[in-house]
Amino acid sequence: MAVQQTIVTTQQHVSSGTWTTGICDCCSDMSTCCCGLFCFPCMQCQTVSQFGWCFCMPLLDCCMIVSCCLRQKTRERYNIHGSCCDDFCTLCFCYPCAWCQMSREIKTRARSVSVITQQITHS
Repeated sequence: MAVQQTIVTTQQHVSSGTWTTGICDCCSDMSTCCCGLFCFPCMQCQTVSQFGWCFCMPLLDCCMIVSCCLRQKTRERYNIHGSCCDDFCTLCFCYPCAWCQMSREIKTRARSVSVITQQITHS
């Protein structure tokens, strides 16, 4: 009789209170940069989906409400310093770059979780 047991281990990164990449660090993840350049709405939907929200939320982003909420929730989840005013100004002055930064952050933090599967057999 074989029993399969799944053990989930998480590796926590100690956050320094800052974003892992800067607002203009597009070269650190070229796939995100290219996706944002050639199909920005697709990159937005993918980002919110990876964050755990409904993928169509960016389609409701009138007046940057969804963008500001996502940026604030990303900061809260990953203990990044900032304020709602900072988020709003960043999104106002560089909307696509702010979305690319959020996408890179969510991708980077998602990679820090690994799943280990063990199989235990009983004789």
